[in-house]
Amino acid sequence: MAANAVRRGLWSSFCKYNQKQTHRLLSAVDANGGCYVYRPRLQCRACGLTAGVQQRRLMSSRNRPEGKILETVGVFEAVKQHGKYETGQLFLHSVFGYRGIVLFPWHARLYDRDITPPMPDSKPEPSGTHGSKEVKGKTHTYYQVLIDTRDCPYISQRSQTEAVTFLANHDDSRALYAIPGLDYVSHEDILPYNSTEQIPIQHELFERFLLFNPSKTPPFTARDTLKAWQEKNHPWLELSDVHRETTENIRVTVIPFYMGMREAQNSHVYWWRYCIRLENMGSEVVQLRERHWRIFSLSGTLETVRGRGVVGREPVLSKEQPAFQYSSHVSLQAPSGHMWGTFRIERTDGSHFDVRIPPFSLESNKDDKAPPAGYTF
Repeated sequence: MAANAVRRGLWSSFCKYNQKQTHRLLSAVDANGGCYVYRPRLQCRACGLTAGVQQRRLMSSRNRPEGKILETVGVFEAVKQHGKYETGQLFLHSVFGYRGIVLFPWHARLYDRDITPPMPDSKPEPSGTHGSKEVKGKTHTYYQVLIDTRDCPYISQRSQTEAVTFLANHDDSRALYAIPGLDYVSHEDILPYNSTEQIPIQHELFERFLLFNPSKTPPFTARDTLKAWQEKNHPWLELSDVHRETTENIRVTVIPFYMGMREAQNSHVYWWRYCIRLENMGSEVVQLRERHWRIFSLSGTLETVRGRGVVGREPVLSKEQPAFQYSSHVSLQAPSGHMWGTFRIERTDGSHFDVRIPPFSLESNKDDKAPPAGYTF
């Protein structure tokens, strides 16, 4: 097979955002020390990227001052168009570039408010109404994953290393705990690869959760501690609903998580975490300047929140770094509610436009669950 055919087949499968995203994934390494595919000889006429014929090797630079020293991490595998990835699958995140490993899948309901063709692998769910527009949820696969701690300092498109947060099991109502380096990754963001290393990911939970098994593909199996931890903490880990909407080429994805209930001053306070990703699907450079939230509680209260930026930042979304992700928290004195709002976005010429944040529900678990268990076994 011709070299260009090999190159085109590989990149058309791996890259979510076409050739521009591929170039971004490669070129980000010299500046930030992330991971990329190193292909030393042939050059693609279409995008100017170098390509090799026989080896598709995943490389990573160490934290060297010059940022030029690379060493082999693994070899890319074919992306799964059908089915799901198994526990122990190594991957590179197609948007944020970090190395990770799959722990287990979640089957979420994706409510996409954009007009898109039906997804052939998705199963229809009962319809739900969000705002004035009826949206049908479709089953979509996400994965609970571990992030390689070596890559965390270089994920500049996120406000912090992703973590699962939960309420502590004692009287201090302000106590909030987190398990860092846990993330939720959509199926299409997975770029799978394999490695001969027995410990290819550096994370304090790796050896507690996974066991090297060279007779299996991928060569890692779940330990009993992972299975027990997943079962016990299911209510607090579960990803159930994902909401997505695009305004003027800026796509906003929201994932809410219920964290639990605490008693404070003779009343019940319910807590949620919500994760938001903004993606620039166009070519124009823009910057997030303001946020405007409306929070409705089942108790009948409606709160309006305005402010500069998000989590203390005003991220720029460009071709080089088209995405930004952050997490925040909200509490209500009622077991359910809704949130919606807008982000004020500024163009390079100084003009502004508002990007809609898709409405999403804040639902508490109906069953009376015990607080989640930590990760000390």
